[in-house]
Amino acid sequence: MTTDDLTRHGLGRTLFTMTWPMLFGVVSLLGFQLVDSAFIAQLGVDPLAALAFTLPMQQLIIGFQVGLGIATTAIISRTLGAGDAALARRQGGLVVVSGAIAVAALGLLLWVLREPLVTLLGAEADLLPLIRTFWIPWLLSAWCGAVLYFGYSVMRAHGDTRTPGLWMVITSLANLVLDPLFIFVFGWGLPGAAWATVTAFTLGIAAIYPALLRRRLMHFDLLAINPAPALRQLAGITGPAMVSQLMPPISAMLATALVAGFGSSAVAAWGLGTRLEFFSIVVVLALTMSMPPMIGRFLGAGELHHVRSLVRIAVRFVLIWQLAIAVLWLLLSGVFTGLVSSDGDVAAALHDYLMRVPLSYGALGVCMLMVSVCNALGMPMRALTISVARLFLCYLPLLWAGAWLMGLTGVFNGALAGNLAAGLMSWMLYRQGMALLEQRRHEAPSPGC
Repeated sequence: MTTDDLTRHGLGRTLFTMTWPMLFGVVSLLGFQLVDSAFIAQLGVDPLAALAFTLPMQQLIIGFQVGLGIATTAIISRTLGAGDAALARRQGGLVVVSGAIAVAALGLLLWVLREPLVTLLGAEADLLPLIRTFWIPWLLSAWCGAVLYFGYSVMRAHGDTRTPGLWMVITSLANLVLDPLFIFVFGWGLPGAAWATVTAFTLGIAAIYPALLRRRLMHFDLLAINPAPALRQLAGITGPAMVSQLMPPISAMLATALVAGFGSSAVAAWGLGTRLEFFSIVVVLALTMSMPPMIGRFLGAGELHHVRSLVRIAVRFVLIWQLAIAVLWLLLSGVFTGLVSSDGDVAAALHDYLMRVPLSYGALGVCMLMVSVCNALGMPMRALTISVARLFLCYLPLLWAGAWLMGLTGVFNGALAGNLAAGLMSWMLYRQGMALLEQRRHEAPSPGC
């Protein structure tokens, strides 16, 4: 796919074509995770607690794999935009090999340190045998998931979002079918959930990697390139992108601690509201996956005017779409809160949340898009700056100020104001970054000088 292919039918239509497969893929992954937790919950409190102690480590692994996936898409798509398909194929092979080795090393380290880590997190001694039996298949499933994700990233970098989206759905469905079989029928219990994930991800790997090699999207002749500069380039984007991925969980813990001061009903309402937020912005999540390959191509070809046009289209769509979602929550808030909670205090607090916070989802979506766009433009530190500023200069301070001034309702108002401020701030930082890129291109010596 060339830049001419991207613009032939209009940028808006191309963006839609590349986004909808990612949308179905993201929704399927969210659904699989929810149902997976529901199956494990049927085993009792101890298995559910053992699963909970893997979440911080899982966020660490996912943060690394997503960071490397962002770097993969940015670098390969930029190389393709510059017209060097052979180098792009070798870069794909380098990403997969280095990523697989790095995640395996991280998994081995976590296995060696498993008992000190979970003990530090507060695990009781009687949980350690269950955690020990679960962590080997769980770490293997995390490695398989990372390797599969790297394959998806290489495909997306080459402009193919349909194949990754399809296999995200297929592997999620396979996991859902295998979960009750491995957990209950075979009697494997909690480890059975991890083995179901290993099996599903292995099915995806067996489909994705032969397709990558068959379509000549990836080569493993790594000696043909100098790996050191390529690895430094990958690390330069992966590091900041990984830190960006770890910021939201830290922020979520701090926000929950603040809300906890208002009682258990407030925490329950806040938890429900944040889950609804995640589903409300799922289209934005899909856009953050589909836009970078297009932006990288345009950047590599030196067509920054197309980048500006694409970003404007995406931002306008996100603002209109999320406003419609906010209006929907406003209309349904009275009925919905009664359905999800029979507790009057929880329902009242959730209604208060839905009357305010969804109005800022458009600005939150713009902020998320700008992080993705800046990474694709080769400005990872600017993307990291947006992530850190959003959470620690806009969101959390305004949550605290709202709580101090107006109590729980002030927290919701703070979330609204924080997201609005973050959206405006991210747009300004993106525009400054684009101005710097254009200035550098004008200052660069022309060929032959």
